[in-house]
Amino acid sequence: MKQILAVAAAGLMMLLPYASLKAQNTCDCNSKQYRYIEVTGTSEVEVVPDEIHFIIGIKEYYEEEFDGVSKPEDYKTKVPISVIETQLRNALHSIGITDEDIRTQEVGDYWRERGLDFLIGKNLDITLHDFTKIDQIISVVDTKGINSMRIGEMTNKDILKYHEQGKRDALLAAKRKAEYMADALGEKIWKVLSIEEHGGGIDNYTVVQNSKLRMDAAAFGSPEAAAAASASDAFRTIKFTYSVTCRFALGLDWL
Repeated sequence: MKQILAVAAAGLMMLLPYASLKAQNTCDCNSKQYRYIEVTGTSEVEVVPDEIHFIIGIKEYYEEEFDGVSKPEDYKTKVPISVIETQLRNALHSIGITDEDIRTQEVGDYWRERGLDFLIGKNLDITLHDFTKIDQIISVVDTKGINSMRIGEMTNKDILKYHEQGKRDALLAAKRKAEYMADALGEKIWKVLSIEEHGGGIDNYTVVQNSKLRMDAAAFGSPEAAAAASASDAFRTIKFTYSVTCRFALGLDWL
């Protein structure tokens, strides 16, 4: 009898490691344990924006800065921000941009040289619907008083539809991955047990294109700088990336 009990105990010890290993590959869902495979699917959607915000920073300056001979201590004739803005708006009007398309983003004082007045700066947010307008803006503005130019937010009126399509594609990519990985091991996927969306909701995307094109207005005089300031093709689309992690049950059996 003792010999029989000893053999039974040894057999139980041999089974324990296998049972423990198998438990790591199961999921307790709705009080049932399933063997599962977990994969991550990704997708990308490229969107052509139909609304572009082009930000122009203007700042007061001294006329003597551009005479080629005066030193900072000799600067006296300050060009006020109101004059610079009026000149800029007139230039924008000449290419069909109205005041309704322009709004003031922010205003502030810049630091000043010793013995000189503060210089006032302002950002103008210009709403555009065509990238070619950026090239036109660069060609008509007087760079004196222009402190910076950059592309700000870009969007599309159908952006929600693009987000929905991107998430669907990510889910389908996860399913395909699970199918071929399971098939390689002679398995079949069954129902989905869980879906995790990385980033969550409408914010679940990454702007891959650089939407902060910055240009040095002081360098616009050179052909190279002018080319860099041009709205190149690299900035005419936005690429969104979506990612989801899905857990699929394997087969039709549960433990």
